[in-house]
Amino acid sequence: MLSITDLSVRLAGRLLIDQSSVQITPGSRVGLVGRNGTGKSTLFKVIRGELAAEHGSVTLPPRWRVGSLAQEAPNGPESLIEVVLKADLERDALLREAESATDPHQIAEIQTRLVDIDAHSAPSRAAAILSGLGFSAADQARPCAEFSGGWRMRVALAATLFAAPDLLLLDEPTNYLDLEGTLWLEDHLAHYPRTVIVISHDRDLLESSVDQILHLERGKLTLYRGSYSSFEEQRAARELLDAKQVKRQEAERARLQAFVDRFKAKASKARQAQSRVKMLERLKPITALVTEDVHEISFPAPEKMLSPPIIAVDNVSVGYDPATPVLGRVTLRIDNDDRIALLGANGNGKSTLVKLLAGRLAPYSGKVTRADKLSIAYFAQHQLDELNEDASAYDHVRKLMGDAPEAKVRARAGAIGFSGKAADTKAGKLSGGEKARLLLGLATFFGPNMIILDEPTNHLDIDSRAALAEAINEFPGAVIMVSHDRYLIEACAERLWIVAERTVTNYDGDLDEYRRLVLSSRNAEASPRERNGVGEKPQRARTDNRGSLKKRIAEAEAEIARVSEIIAKIDTALALPDIFTRDPKQAAQLSKARSNAADALARAEEQWLEASAQYDEVAG
Repeated sequence: MLSITDLSVRLAGRLLIDQSSVQITPGSRVGLVGRNGTGKSTLFKVIRGELAAEHGSVTLPPRWRVGSLAQEAPNGPESLIEVVLKADLERDALLREAESATDPHQIAEIQTRLVDIDAHSAPSRAAAILSGLGFSAADQARPCAEFSGGWRMRVALAATLFAAPDLLLLDEPTNYLDLEGTLWLEDHLAHYPRTVIVISHDRDLLESSVDQILHLERGKLTLYRGSYSSFEEQRAARELLDAKQVKRQEAERARLQAFVDRFKAKASKARQAQSRVKMLERLKPITALVTEDVHEISFPAPEKMLSPPIIAVDNVSVGYDPATPVLGRVTLRIDNDDRIALLGANGNGKSTLVKLLAGRLAPYSGKVTRADKLSIAYFAQHQLDELNEDASAYDHVRKLMGDAPEAKVRARAGAIGFSGKAADTKAGKLSGGEKARLLLGLATFFGPNMIILDEPTNHLDIDSRAALAEAINEFPGAVIMVSHDRYLIEACAERLWIVAERTVTNYDGDLDEYRRLVLSSRNAEASPRERNGVGEKPQRARTDNRGSLKKRIAEAEAEIARVSEIIAKIDTALALPDIFTRDPKQAAQLSKARSNAADALARAEEQWLEASAQYDEVAG
């Protein structure tokens, strides 16, 4: 098991973990939670051996493989499927060894081990993981370098999951995913056969994917059994008990101190008074509860409610190239108090739609009608990089308030969560969550009629996400949101729109139904989408599809040749005249290995036939 014993960790002079102990049994699925900055990622570094503890130890079972998401996205000419397959280091080494092996005994050992680790099914397992994370079969054959950084981080996640380490450490894995990828990951982690610890602020992932919660608070690690909702109930009960104990101890201290103060000067009571002093010294203080109330989030109301609809879209096409629009035939309306969540995989056009609604993209055809004096606030994660790193929250607010008095600027900065010294902290020194709060406050500063939120929760902890949901529900205007946070959508959205197949449609089901739809459809191949990081791009041209199919055909042919060579070597070993009498166990292993290799050959031939048929169809 994973044993953390009397662990103390200090980083940059700050004590993050203070003499904490916990034991995690093999096969546990653990959600590591705590406020931003408490030391969760630092604990991962200690477990991986990248950071030394000040005191105590972390011990793992011998030969346990520890896997975590790479800090840098993979990049290079290799296809996505090749990148993922190479994450299984043992399989990769065995396959290379099998190519050069000539000794029958060595061939038998290699093939037996390949059977033991189910190596021949690896390509289909890798493809299933990539598909679950949103990559079509055509995407999987493309070079990794063709994808944007966010998509390549998905490839890194796929490689980590495929390697299936004995201890899987995931730090906010949903930050690079859309809702559909998040739903798939929840299901995958819920069935992970080994030990996993995941840092996440996603309530639904913690509710459906883990069976224990490890809470890091005020330097202490506490393990709770059950899901996140069970943790909240247990924690509330524990805090109530701690509060009562603190109150009782304070009363006992007051009683003892009163006795000492009253009788310490009297000779007849001096002995008893001294005894009370020693009792006071031995009375170990109970840590008083520290309230960590989250700063509330609020959006100023618009000065005037407009006549509905505030936006009407009629048969619009829009995108980045008039010849191949991302969205077409879009007809919709938005009213004053609408709460709309956009569903659909990344690359289908959600960001294109919100840019159209925000007036940042003009339609190629059709008509967009906006209410007179409509004010729209637009928040997107990439805007965090647009903050002036050398300017404080006060400076950003001052820029919007002109010559307003100092007191009013300070008050307004405090209203968006930056009061006192916090208002003078430079943006470059703010955490991701603090930057998100600042940007939300600036975007909605003048009381918009409609707020567009594109992935607003990535840097917010669980309590801040709850505060955001409350702010959305209290805001009297319209809200359009794109989010992979199911909790936020369920708490706020009253309407669901699906952006898919180059258009926008209303979805009448709820998120549970949508989850089932996503998980079932992820087993089928998604339509090819271009993902190069510059907005959404249209489907590749026919010539590009032909190139992708030719590559798949070539890869299938290479696999057929490789497996055929392995079969030939096994047949050579089985042809030895005395192998069945001299070493029947090895002969049985070779026979089993040949059977598995034959199955792999059949799969490769099937893939070759399928790709060849598709190529002939595209080529006309």
